[in-house]
Amino acid sequence: MEVAALVPGAAALGLLAPPSARAVPAAVLADPDRTAQRLAALARRYGAEDRRVLATVWWYSASAVLLTPALAGLVTGRPLSARLADTTLHELAGGTLVAATSSAPGADLAGELRETLSAAIGAVAEAGGMRRRPLWAIAADSLANRLLALGRALGDVPRATALAGPLAAAVGAPLPEPRYVDVTGVRFVRRVSCCLLYRLPPEPLCTSCPRRPAQERQVLLEDTAARMR
Repeated sequence: MEVAALVPGAAALGLLAPPSARAVPAAVLADPDRTAQRLAALARRYGAEDRRVLATVWWYSASAVLLTPALAGLVTGRPLSARLADTTLHELAGGTLVAATSSAPGADLAGELRETLSAAIGAVAEAGGMRRRPLWAIAADSLANRLLALGRALGDVPRATALAGPLAAAVGAPLPEPRYVDVTGVRFVRRVSCCLLYRLPPEPLCTSCPRRPAQERQVLLEDTAARMR
């Protein structure tokens, strides 16, 4: 709560749980069987069968929620634990994760993130029948996105996003280096992963998707930047 109080719009960032949300120990993310159940629910929702796609989409959402408390602690100078054992997830009735909270101070953020991501990615990869490396790439983009969002909320994007590279380097391989690109004065994540959401109709390609042609992506980002200014 102390960290959330320092971040404007903390609820929208997933640092405060809505009253209707159910608390779930973050350790469930390291359980392949529990993850497989979640993928089965997504399969019914989207009418899809490709476990790799479903696992990727699930992790794209879950990783962003999972990382937010520890990254908020880093940006605000109030270290919070990134360990699964110290983290609580909050989900809506349909299973959508909307917030995460940490119950302990942080000691070694890079080490805690390495342990947490390794455990969660292992479970997602097993449940989805896929390689781990693409999931590490998604984690890098989630880390970059969350720091960017926190920087915007706190009014200091350069300082918040400058933390991404050193933190990822400290976590170490196979976590890729997070990247950013400035478009007409507005900073965006230059993604190293694809969430595969477009494989679940009627979802389109994301604006910043690396699958888009570079020129098309640049035009779309310029349009987004103009609307943000």
